Amino acid sequence: MVSPKKLRLAAFLGVMGPGIIAGLSDDDPAGITTYSSLGAKYGYQLLWTLLISTFALIIFQDLGARIGVVTRQGMIGLVRQKYGARSGMLSATVLVIANIGTMTAEFAGIAAAGELFGLSRYVSVPIAAILVSFLVLRGSFARIEKVFFILSAVFFAYVIAGFLAHPNWGSAFKGLVIPSMPLTHDAIYIATATLGTTLAPWGLAFIQSYAVDKRLTRDDLKLLRVDVWTGSLLTGLIGFFVIVTCAATLNKEGISITDASQAAKALEPLAGTLAKDLFAIGLIGAALLAASILPLSTAYSVSDLTGRPAALNDKFKDAPLFYSTFGFITALSAVLILIPGAPLIKILILTQILNAILLLPLLIYMFGISRDKKLIGEFIATRRMSIIYLMIIGVVSAAIFGMLWFSLVK
Repeated sequence: MVSPKKLRLAAFLGVMGPGIIAGLSDDDPAGITTYSSLGAKYGYQLLWTLLISTFALIIFQDLGARIGVVTRQGMIGLVRQKYGARSGMLSATVLVIANIGTMTAEFAGIAAAGELFGLSRYVSVPIAAILVSFLVLRGSFARIEKVFFILSAVFFAYVIAGFLAHPNWGSAFKGLVIPSMPLTHDAIYIATATLGTTLAPWGLAFIQSYAVDKRLTRDDLKLLRVDVWTGSLLTGLIGFFVIVTCAATLNKEGISITDASQAAKALEPLAGTLAKDLFAIGLIGAALLAASILPLSTAYSVSDLTGRPAALNDKFKDAPLFYSTFGFITALSAVLILIPGAPLIKILILTQILNAILLLPLLIYMFGISRDKKLIGEFIATRRMSIIYLMIIGVVSAAIFGMLWFSLVK
């Protein structure tokens, strides 16, 4: 006879996926670069921004997953249904453009990490594009999810690198729980970027559609919440170790960086070759996971917008728009990163601006849906949760407008 404990474990393993995969995919090369820059420039001082970001991620990914299970619809489809076709089209358009830029950043991470091991970007990027396309376009849902979990395991390389850097744990704890903020453009920008890269719009759209695709039911909601919390906390944990690694080495030596590959290279003389290699391996794994999730998130959203939702188990002839969108986003982003002299910095800056512009209305849309009894029924947000949602929206608003203000007056 199977014990109740084993039955509960089996039930959780059956539900597990949306929260962990969506959460860890937020630790993409753009995120790792943001965390690395924060640690390198400000040491442990701004760690508290990661704590707030992780809390916001838990709350809104839990909401997104719950909305997906209860309504059986993706985010963009619901925005179109509740707020009108214009809002749905605008949200989807901004999301697609931002996702192309972010996808380019994922391939940039693969290219940079590959070059650390002596592999040209003209080899690593096409191989990565082919791998993620073959994975998603040719695999079943169950097989694809297993690969996502395998890629997610690579993130623990950052935990090991963190210990190898021998950080000051007391200073790290202080920075985590005691807010301190230099009122400068760069500090406001990196704090906002930390919030935006952790609570990424494409991640919120993905977890809702993925929960639908996984065919979870309302009976799974309790276990799904455990999955979401686990994934979000792991996301924050990985970010924490990236920051303390760079704070203990690069900040201590006064070394500035502009991307995560520079951080990996700079770690070698300070924390050893193993720390450098682990940081680079983590960057490759992060890029491959996000490069699989981002076009998938985009394909879900475009399909929802057109009223033709699709699933990973569908054949190409049954969901041509879904698979064509995935292939187009992947191919275009790979080509952009291979163009000699491509303005990658401008692309990444525009992407961050678009993500910031999209994040705020997306959170407001999610809040409105959470209060709509016709859509949510008995799962309508309580007064306490509504207050929490509004508080997070207020913090995001302050950060975004603060960043824009400092950008204009700089």
